[in-house]
Amino acid sequence: MIRKSLALAALCCLVAGPALAAPAAPLLAHQAALDLNEASSAWILTSTALVLLMTLPGLALFYGGMVRRKNVIATIAHSTAALAIVTVLWFAVGYSLSFGTGPEATNGFIGGFQAAFLNGVTPSTAHSLAPGLPEFLWIAYQLTFAIITPALIAGAFAERIKFSASILFFFLWHLIVYAPICHQVWGGGWMGSLGVLDFAGGAVVHVNAGVAGLVAALVLGPRQGFGRDNMAPHNLAFTAIGTGLLFVGWLGFNAGSAWAADGIAAVAAFNTILAAAAAAIGWTAVEWIDHKRPTLLGLLSGIVAGLVGVTPAAGLVDPKGAFIIGILSGPACYAGAVWLKRALKYDDSLDAFGVHGVGGILGALLTGLLATAAINPAAANANILNQIIGLAAVIAWSGVGTFVILMICKYTVGLRVPKEEEIEGLDYTQHGETIHQ
Repeated sequence: MIRKSLALAALCCLVAGPALAAPAAPLLAHQAALDLNEASSAWILTSTALVLLMTLPGLALFYGGMVRRKNVIATIAHSTAALAIVTVLWFAVGYSLSFGTGPEATNGFIGGFQAAFLNGVTPSTAHSLAPGLPEFLWIAYQLTFAIITPALIAGAFAERIKFSASILFFFLWHLIVYAPICHQVWGGGWMGSLGVLDFAGGAVVHVNAGVAGLVAALVLGPRQGFGRDNMAPHNLAFTAIGTGLLFVGWLGFNAGSAWAADGIAAVAAFNTILAAAAAAIGWTAVEWIDHKRPTLLGLLSGIVAGLVGVTPAAGLVDPKGAFIIGILSGPACYAGAVWLKRALKYDDSLDAFGVHGVGGILGALLTGLLATAAINPAAANANILNQIIGLAAVIAWSGVGTFVILMICKYTVGLRVPKEEEIEGLDYTQHGETIHQ
C-alpha cells in the first residue's frame, strides 16, 4: 500500500512539474479583465459557503445516520476524503479541464491544461462565463459542485468498500468522468452549444452521480446479509440534521447558479423550497399507501428528491413548473428507491441512484417541457429532444467511465473488504475507530 501511495504521489509530481515551473501566463482566451459586481460577488461568496456545507457536514450526517452504527465513521470519512481529494485535483487540473476553453480544448469534450495550477488567474481576472465575479470566486464556487458529486456516489457503495479503493475511485472519477461532463454541459462544450439546459446540476451532478452509483452497486454486489439482516438506519436524528443542512445549502446550489444577485436567483430560491415541500408530500403519500404508515425517513427522502428534481430547472421554470416537478419527483424517486431496487434486487445502500439518478433524469426531462422564457431568456429554445440527447450522453459517459475506474480499483488496491471485516464493521477494520453506545 505504501508503494502504491508513493507511486501515485510520484505521478502527481510528474504531471505537476511543468505547470508549477511555468511563470504565470498572461490573460488567456477564457479570461477577461474584471468588472466587479459587488452584490453578485457577495451572494456567490455566500453560496460557496452554503454548497460546501452540503458535503461536510450535510451529506456526511445525512448518509452517516442511514448506515448501521458500525459503519458511521467510515461513511463520514467518504465525504471528508472526497472534499480533500477533489479540492487538490481542482487546483491542479480539474478546473482547467472543466472550464478551460483555450486552444488545447478538444472538440468540445474536455478543456485543456492552460489554467493548470491556476496559472494566469489573478485577483483582476474573470472567467468569460461570469464576467462580474473574480475568477478565484468562480473557481471556488464551481469547486463545491465538483466536491459533492463523487461524495453522493459513496451512498451506493457504503458499508462494503475499502477506503483505499474509495480514495483511488474519487481521484480517477473526477478526472475521467466529472471534468469532461462538466466541460461538455457548462464549460463551453458540445452539450451546452447544442442547447441542453442544466441550470444547477441535474445532469452534471445528480444524473452523473446516480448512474455511477448504480454501476458501483452492481459491480460490488450486495452487502453481507442484504435482504436478510436488519439494515435500518442507526440514527435518524443525524439524517434529519443532515437533511436540514442539505436543504439550506441547496439554496446556494440552485439560487447561486444564477451567478448573480438578481430576479432569476430569487425565483430559483423559491422554486427550490416549493419543489422540496411538494416532493415530501408526494413521497409520503405513496409510502403511506404502500406501507400503511408514514415515516420520518420518507419525509426526509422526499425533501431531497424534490431538491434533486428541481435542480436542472430551478432558474428556468415558474413556481407552477417547480410544483409539478416536486409533486412528481417524490413518487418517482420512491419508485426508484423502493420498488425498482426490490424488483431488481441490487443493493444501492443509500439510494444514490433511486433518488439522484431518477430525480435528476425526471427533472432534466421536465425542464425541457416546463422551462419558460418569461422567467429566464435562456429557456427560449428549451427542447425535450435536446434534453434526451444530453441525458443519454451523460448516462453513457458516466456508466462506462465508472465501470472502467472500478475495474482499475479492483485490480490494483481491490474493491471490497473481506467478509469478516465487513461483518465486524468498517469503522474499526478500516479506521480503527468506533462510535460508542
